[in-house]
Amino acid sequence: MYGFVWNHEVRRLFSQRAMRVVWVVAMIGGLGAFVSFVDPDHHLHQPHRILVDTDVDTDDVFALFYLLKQDRTQFHLQGITINANGWSDAGHAINHVYDILFMMDRDDIPVGVGGEGGILANGTILPNVGGYQPIIDQEMSTAGECRYRQAIPVARRGRLDVNSNYGLRKAFLPQGSRRYTPLQQPTAQEVMKDAISSGPTTVFLLGAHTNFAIFLMSNPDLKKNVKHIYVMGGSVRSNCPKNDSSDNSGECPNIGNLYPQDSNPYAEFNIFSDPFAAYKVFHSGIPVTLVPLDATNTIPLSRSFFTEFERRQDTYEAKYCFQALKIIRDTWLSDVFHEQYCMWDSFLVGVALSIMRNSSNGENEFAEMQYINISVVTSNEPYGISDGSNPLITGNSMPKFKVDKNGVHSGHVQMGMQDRFCLQKGKGKCQDGYTKEDTGEDAVRVLAAMKAKSNHENGSSLQKEFYKSFLRVINSPEKTGRFDIRKQYLFHREVLHKPDFGKKMSGKPVVFDMDMSAGDFLALLYLLKLPVEQINLKGILICSTGWATSATIDVVYDILHMMGRDDIPVGLGKAFAVGQANPAFSAIGDCKYSKAIPHGSGGYLDSDTLYGLARDLPRSPRRYTAENSVKFGASRDTDHPELRQPSALDVWKSIVDSLDAGSKITLLMNGPLTNLAEIILSENASSMIQVNNVKMPRPNDDTVYLCLLMQGVYIVGGHIAYVNDNGKGNLFTVPSNEYAEFNMFLDPLAAKEVFTSSLDITLVPLQMQRRVSSFSSILNRMNLTALTPEALFVQRLLSRLWQLEQEHYRYHHMDIFLGEILGAVVLAANPHLNQTFRLKPLKVLADGDITNIGEIIIDKEQGKQVLVLENVNPQAYYDHFARVLGDHRQSAVLGSFHEQERMWNSPAAKTNICCLHLDELIQTDQYMEKHLIVNLADLV
Repeated sequence: MYGFVWNHEVRRLFSQRAMRVVWVVAMIGGLGAFVSFVDPDHHLHQPHRILVDTDVDTDDVFALFYLLKQDRTQFHLQGITINANGWSDAGHAINHVYDILFMMDRDDIPVGVGGEGGILANGTILPNVGGYQPIIDQEMSTAGECRYRQAIPVARRGRLDVNSNYGLRKAFLPQGSRRYTPLQQPTAQEVMKDAISSGPTTVFLLGAHTNFAIFLMSNPDLKKNVKHIYVMGGSVRSNCPKNDSSDNSGECPNIGNLYPQDSNPYAEFNIFSDPFAAYKVFHSGIPVTLVPLDATNTIPLSRSFFTEFERRQDTYEAKYCFQALKIIRDTWLSDVFHEQYCMWDSFLVGVALSIMRNSSNGENEFAEMQYINISVVTSNEPYGISDGSNPLITGNSMPKFKVDKNGVHSGHVQMGMQDRFCLQKGKGKCQDGYTKEDTGEDAVRVLAAMKAKSNHENGSSLQKEFYKSFLRVINSPEKTGRFDIRKQYLFHREVLHKPDFGKKMSGKPVVFDMDMSAGDFLALLYLLKLPVEQINLKGILICSTGWATSATIDVVYDILHMMGRDDIPVGLGKAFAVGQANPAFSAIGDCKYSKAIPHGSGGYLDSDTLYGLARDLPRSPRRYTAENSVKFGASRDTDHPELRQPSALDVWKSIVDSLDAGSKITLLMNGPLTNLAEIILSENASSMIQVNNVKMPRPNDDTVYLCLLMQGVYIVGGHIAYVNDNGKGNLFTVPSNEYAEFNMFLDPLAAKEVFTSSLDITLVPLQMQRRVSSFSSILNRMNLTALTPEALFVQRLLSRLWQLEQEHYRYHHMDIFLGEILGAVVLAANPHLNQTFRLKPLKVLADGDITNIGEIIIDKEQGKQVLVLENVNPQAYYDHFARVLGDHRQSAVLGSFHEQERMWNSPAAKTNICCLHLDELIQTDQYMEKHLIVNLADLV
């Protein structure tokens, strides 16, 4: 086809094989030239390459489904990155996305989350910054402040519900083979770079802009590959949600959607989560289309749309979305859900795809568009001040990232929702995160959606054009989900297991309080293995102020299910340490203490996934749900109030009410003392209390009352600062505090409450935990024990922790968790351990400077007499632990998720269920009864 003239000397340098390669390359190049000649616009017919950055809130899930349902010849999703600085937590979010993609048969799509890179004091951005912190607060750790994120509720109607999708995630979505695995999970920056470097890419930002801003700042050479940015976020002019019949005229007193608005009435969540990142994105020079609250407020989830959606659920993805919407509506605090809940991110995706499909000038089917000039407010006037609030300026000889020391980034930066600079009755004065119309030199021109278009079909009950499109797409039989968890397996069923201890005498009643660290799960398995004649585990209280987020309660349910102990109640504790909840709105609060826990590797990311092993556990029928009841203070009953997740206080009270005459509870505390402090401080409206089923007058001192109920409290934690003792605490993320231990530091006021009570306390301090924290010793002993399913799981978890500790500096603290098993072993009182104790007058420092908060000191005048463990035989300890885990008695009834899969795939599973005794299934509470009815109906 083409003639090539080669110089004779050059030709001799090529081997015959090399010449063939050159000819092939030439032919390919010629073919490309030929295609370009025949069809000079062929590149226009290539699918649009899309990258999505999301915080995996429920409306983001709707948007993902809408995008995944599109024609791949038009829109090709290159990757998904998870914004770990918003409405969900990284460990839960990554597995949620993996399960969605598995259901939709899209395991080909790469997903990135987190990263361990940092930003140096001089502004140098290291590779793979994880986006756990806003850019201005990002240093060299993934631990840190929550100045912006504290605007997001932590528990119900916040991150707890988003992480679990209101309890629907594990109840509905199938589970594939992809999962988070430490040090193997692709990072957000890796996925972004791979996608954008491969060709022209359009970026959808559905959450905070942290990940993408870091990408742009780190890869200026790849900016040319970003065709367009579509942003859902910000609020320009008003915040007036409208019902079906109203228009959008008139102004509202408030602009944004933060609550309460007494500090900042201007910002919207996505932009407020990282205003400086949003500024960098909007001012990047890349074309931006914005879908702000101005537009989304004109497309609330109307009653008519909800009714039509309820009628049309033809696909698995439609069912998943509707069920989520229904539980959100049923748990909404007020009766104006249909006016306040809007189609935020799905509307953005609809508008974006319509523009990409139809034009390049903003024309689309769903929204009225307008060019406006805006800027993102990142600090508050007056500029050029140094009040300690602005990390870009404070403490730096030169401003970070070369910002102007007197420019728009140099003012006061909001420190939190209770920042005194911002607080003002009625309407706060801070504007951080405000996408403000601006005609000055700092303004950028963006195309903005201003109003949702009405349905063109007269008389339709769906008033908006996008309502119609969303329902059509989500219910389309094309590119639909393959199955949910129930249809994934031919014989899927949910069966609850209760042990039959027969006439065995129950041993010491024990309540276990855990913060769901890796060590706590090891301790839980040990307790479940002890003979019931020795330890009778009556209940579990979940501390939500420790090493894992609240939604990790599902892993506790799975462990209990594996061990055949679905009879043990589990209560969820409060989300904030004592004194940290916002006094005006208790759903949000500060992170003065929890900021010490890393968000990435070795922290929440790993605890929430049990270091990548949680998905190997069998799925329990019990799980967290957002179901609620008027009886417990909800606005209304949901469909299944009997499935309500009980609180820690609920479970405690039910255990107390069920105590046999003469029985007393022993409490094992393996995390912060938040729940115990709440029990001590809780008020009882009645002047009478019930002890061992006998009513008696309440003592004046609540802790005296508790002493009537409790045999004692075993506390795992605390570091006693001795004079002339070189031993330090373990608070490695707060180097200025040398002597505190995590469990005391994470809720020091709770610890102070407990240590000033009249309770009998036995302390297992950090000094003693360190004596039994040898991975090699315990693993050597585990290798010699019988491999029960639980012993095998423990061995895998211990091996993973030890391997990670050796491989990466972010895991240098893994021995902290190994030592947490000791409290349970001490509680069991094995005589071969040579345990010795000594009474000491101890005091917890809970006030004052951060450098000593959480420290335990000996105070002969004001200290409480506490029994402190002073000695234990390490080798006997390792031997005992391994022997208990290898005992075939009280062993797992369902060893793993793979075993559960085999059961669900086998018709024999039905026969096995028939063979179970009814007393193994029948439970006293309605939750158990409901599942029994379902299973018996399946058998018929």
